[in-house]
Amino acid sequence: MYLKNSFLIGLVICVTAGCSSGFLGLAPVGDRKEYVQARTSYEAGNYQAAVTQLSEYIYKTKNVKRREARAYRLLGKSYEQLGLTSRALETYSEALEFHPENLPLLLETARLYQQNAMTARSIEMYDRALKLEPDNPEALTGQAANYTSMGFYSKARNYYDRFFSLSNEISPDYRARYAGTFLHQRRYEQAFIHITLALEQDYTNPDFWLLSAQARRGLNQPQQALKDLQAALTLTPQRTDLWAYKMLWLYEAGKYDASLKAAQRLLTLQPGNALAQLTQALNWQKQGKTKAAQKQLEQLAAAKPQTFVSQVAKKLLEK
Repeated sequence: MYLKNSFLIGLVICVTAGCSSGFLGLAPVGDRKEYVQARTSYEAGNYQAAVTQLSEYIYKTKNVKRREARAYRLLGKSYEQLGLTSRALETYSEALEFHPENLPLLLETARLYQQNAMTARSIEMYDRALKLEPDNPEALTGQAANYTSMGFYSKARNYYDRFFSLSNEISPDYRARYAGTFLHQRRYEQAFIHITLALEQDYTNPDFWLLSAQARRGLNQPQQALKDLQAALTLTPQRTDLWAYKMLWLYEAGKYDASLKAAQRLLTLQPGNALAQLTQALNWQKQGKTKAAQKQLEQLAAAKPQTFVSQVAKKLLEK
């Protein structure tokens, strides 16, 4: 009876005193207010203020209850918004020492490692996440992207296959990435099948049309490839990479006038583009404008001697 009364008295004292150190592992009321204030700063775009408030919240005492995962995550994201990637990674790493099995923290860390080309570390974090939740969509697609970047396309597809099995509603972006793994392996038929499925869901994405065009070229369908490429250009007429593909593919097809126009269009968008200048010279040569072609090649050969375009120009001049 004495113990029971003592516990009740202690509880009353703790409540009336405000439980400044927290009760049963819960953050004190003041702490919660401080966190909410920091979150409000973050949501308002005041990232530096959020960093200051969260740093005070986490580190101003040695009470580990303040070192909660959500506070670390928000601090890391605030550093990211400020462009301080190394500080963000340090924050996530420290957080994982206290919360090694916190799935959101693992995913944030893996994503940031991936964005900064630290692929091995990203794979490690995603593996840890998948051990906790084997069907986590973010971890599966993140790991697929990692292995794609490393050139392990079949392994990447294994993760995409697991991801696709989770739902019948698959984003066209993921279908396109899946198609891309086949394209890299020159498995053009499979690439074309899957990029066609992506285009059925979204025909307004120029990257999908480009991937379709590349697959058609691999299937020896040059005319259809040019049509798909034109569809991409219709959607984004200012994209220099698409104009580069067009001028080269037209030159390869023997359509020198059209290739020259595409090269000149690219030079309008990007004056001094060496590849466009080289293609322009090649087209002039095919049209019989040998003096103009030679002058262009001489300029390219002298401009930057170690570049690929310069070396090609030199070889052409020798011939």
